[in-house]
Amino acid sequence: MECALISPRGTFTRLMTLALALATIATALIATSAEAQQPERRRTLLDLLFGERQPAYVPPQNAQRPRDGKVRKKNNGSVTTINTRTPSARAAAEPEPQPKLDNAKKVLVVGDFVAGALGDGLENAFQDSPGVVVETKANGSSGLVRDDFYDWPAQLPALVGEVKPSVLVIQIGANDRQQLVTPTGRLDFRTDPWFSAYADRVARLVSVAAETRVPVIWVGLPAFRPQNMTADALRLNTIYRAGIEKVNGEFVDVWEGFVDQEGRFIVTGSDINGQPVRLRGNDGINFTGPGKRKLAFYVEKSVRRYLGDMTSPDLVRLDASNLPALPSLPPSESKAIVTTPPIDLFDPELDGADELLGGILPPSPNLPTPRDQLVQNGRLPDPPVGRVDYVKRPAQPATATPATATP
Repeated sequence: MECALISPRGTFTRLMTLALALATIATALIATSAEAQQPERRRTLLDLLFGERQPAYVPPQNAQRPRDGKVRKKNNGSVTTINTRTPSARAAAEPEPQPKLDNAKKVLVVGDFVAGALGDGLENAFQDSPGVVVETKANGSSGLVRDDFYDWPAQLPALVGEVKPSVLVIQIGANDRQQLVTPTGRLDFRTDPWFSAYADRVARLVSVAAETRVPVIWVGLPAFRPQNMTADALRLNTIYRAGIEKVNGEFVDVWEGFVDQEGRFIVTGSDINGQPVRLRGNDGINFTGPGKRKLAFYVEKSVRRYLGDMTSPDLVRLDASNLPALPSLPPSESKAIVTTPPIDLFDPELDGADELLGGILPPSPNLPTPRDQLVQNGRLPDPPVGRVDYVKRPAQPATATPATATP
């Protein structure tokens, strides 16, 4: 019996051939499954003439675009944070505020934390007005009750002398819902003695403000989220209005801007452009950026009325850097310029001349004028024949009378 002998070299060659065949089959199966998942593209006439084209690359749908932000790089074990966020187009497009003029009018805002929000809103309102500067001298925890903490009637004259404002804006009272200490004792809040003593302190501050000889604007309190705080603000606003009107000051009511149609406190409302925005913070007391701007909107109109043209954004600073260039006129070719003195058309003799533009006066007629005839004779001359006012009947010719026969 004969047996076939197979060399080791032949065995290795067969194994390699088998491995390549298995790899080809696997690759074909994978390609077939991938093509089965993609929709079959219909062949067109161009494909038959010039061959099939390669399909366009379609990126995966779940790929996310890298966002600009902070990237951390490790250098020698230390972590370095690099900010790769580029400024937004809106921030780049916003123009820089104009520099203020040296003679700009100043607006002084004093009061508590609500006055601080009002001052921020007024600065935003007049940022494009180079003729207006807003100075905010607010103490967030101050009021008229705790004069031992901050005495506004005593500090106000010094602030006015330092700033030298053209308009004084006062908004205070949000921190005054507490016990009031007087020389006679302590007064509880929401009692008649408390309101009477508080009205005296308002009158004292108002009189000090009136002595500065500066227009005074007192801004009322807005609504707050706590209902009892809102009710107290309504009562305090009546005291502020009565006090400022005694010295012919102006009271600005901002209540309607922060309540709904039923008079309830709102967190979100319309801004100065009528768009819905968030006006108050999460605590229902402080203000957001749009809320500050809306708070200043009610005061802005009164300030513009006092400052006049200085609130215009078109005011510019004229100096050596922005003066217009004077045009250089060519020298005149004429050697001498002949000037003619002005002559009065009604009475040329006043300037020493009897002629107009070198003319000769016509000779005066010797005939009496109609005015002279009226003065001398008492009647005007007869109008010429044919004029509309000629009404004289023409004279009729005399007719011969017929001779009578004698008997």
